[in-house]
Amino acid sequence: MPSNKKEGIIFGLFMCFGMVCIMTLYNTALHGFSSVTPGSMAIQFLITFSVAFFAESLVGTAARKAALSLPYDKTKESNIIVAIAFCMVPVMVLIMSGYGLILTSIMAGVKGNLFKAYLKLVGLNFLVALPSQLLIVGPISRRLLKKYIKPLEKKTELNM
Repeated sequence: MPSNKKEGIIFGLFMCFGMVCIMTLYNTALHGFSSVTPGSMAIQFLITFSVAFFAESLVGTAARKAALSLPYDKTKESNIIVAIAFCMVPVMVLIMSGYGLILTSIMAGVKGNLFKAYLKLVGLNFLVALPSQLLIVGPISRRLLKKYIKPLEKKTELNM
């Protein structure tokens, strides 16, 4: 878990990168790979990553506050991780599904009722986002933070 603002930003970058990778592949698979080129995928990834990181910076603080205000055993780090995920993922899914629907309607058009398409997309995205966050991206991001960033922080503190 991040212990200061700098680590929090780096951790957020790790999380956004992983989640955008997974969710972009998943949503592209849902809509078909036939019209996707490597160049369009790269541009879409960069824009989506920027939107997701901005959204995460807005949602993250409130989600952490909400998660820490819930009644559960806060002595276990795993409980805190799960609580934050359950507070953050639904809001991020709502935001990013809206973004995805806008992107899809621009690129390919949306057939039928826009609200129904949004609700369907939210449901489909939530089914993948929460397990991805808890089982794949979160653990990898925490491992990267612990292995590469925290040792640098300790070295910097010792050299001062």
